[in-house]
Amino acid sequence: MIAPRKTKYRVTHLRKLKGNSTSGVNIEYGDMALVALENEYVTPNQLEAVRRVIANTTKRTAKVWIRVFPDQPITAKGAGTRMGSGKGPVKAYVAPVKAGRVLIEIGGVNSELGIKALTLAQSKLGVKTKILLKK
Repeated sequence: MIAPRKTKYRVTHLRKLKGNSTSGVNIEYGDMALVALENEYVTPNQLEAVRRVIANTTKRTAKVWIRVFPDQPITAKGAGTRMGSGKGPVKAYVAPVKAGRVLIEIGGVNSELGIKALTLAQSKLGVKTKILLKK
């Protein structure tokens, strides 16, 4: 699973996911990309599932760039714990994604195979996405 090796603070406040993304909205590396259409948190398991389905569909010929990183800690306290006594331990890390953000880029394959791989990858994410081709 993807997670930061070291963080400055163990737990942080959750970021608000309002508005559209202002950075990471252009295709920088590949030929086609998955772009988020809504604000949501993406988990490392979803990113790994997307990477695997693209690798399997393209027979590992495509170069894949994952443009988001799960660095936001999500905490949870035990079910039977009483109120108070601080914030719970880190349960997982997520990547906050705003609308318009490029999530995955691929290159090195023809457009037909790339679109097929990205279409399969869309179902693995918990966020609505669209496929964007480089002009």
